[in-house]
Amino acid sequence: MQLKSYLKKGIVCAVAATMLGCASLTSQEENDPLEVVNRGVYEFNQKADEYVLEPVAKGYQYVTPEIVDESITNFFSNLDDVVVFVNDVLQLKFNQALSDGGRVIVNSTVGLLGFVDMATDMGLPKHNEDFGQTLGAYGLGTGPYVVLPILGSSTLRDTVGLFADTFVDPIQQIDDSDARWSAIALKGVDLRADLITAKKIVDQASLDPYEFERSAHFQRRNYLVFDGNPPMDDEDIFDEED
Repeated sequence: MQLKSYLKKGIVCAVAATMLGCASLTSQEENDPLEVVNRGVYEFNQKADEYVLEPVAKGYQYVTPEIVDESITNFFSNLDDVVVFVNDVLQLKFNQALSDGGRVIVNSTVGLLGFVDMATDMGLPKHNEDFGQTLGAYGLGTGPYVVLPILGSSTLRDTVGLFADTFVDPIQQIDDSDARWSAIALKGVDLRADLITAKKIVDQASLDPYEFERSAHFQRRNYLVFDGNPPMDDEDIFDEED
């Protein structure tokens, strides 16, 4: 039964990826045909954050000692390195895969199940890879911009990638549903607490925070897909020649 479930999920993922390839361009332009719907979801997310997520995150930050907060962040970062490692391999980044696999081994053992980040001090830096980036690395375009409930900014490609990454995310492999959702909730609260300052910057940075976040999302994802060296478009080349 479990095999059938995995096969079914794999087929759904493959079909979604195929649709994405047919429906999107390889450019990183801010494609937002669903803006009316996205803005509605964005407003919902803003209210949910204002009345629920941010107060909970501030309360968590207030009662949690800094060293404990950092340890929890390290723990979830170590679990995330499993996803990073798999996507390193899928992108044929074998040297980086060795480094990220080493991070998991070191932090899971010497680092006390990841609560202490020993790997960084040993010259094994943290990387950021996911299946959305893997699809982008193979030339699949972003598809339309999508604002997901609670999760926020995404694209069709990255939403497919988010689903695909659940197959290797250690948290998603927890059989006990209560334990799994508790871990997901704690990870979300910890992440939101770490973003309190960033949220203030976004709120003050633009007259239209929605456009600011959309633009920032496309630029960041483009940067990550191309490992910090995104290709220049024709306009950038023209400006550089001037």
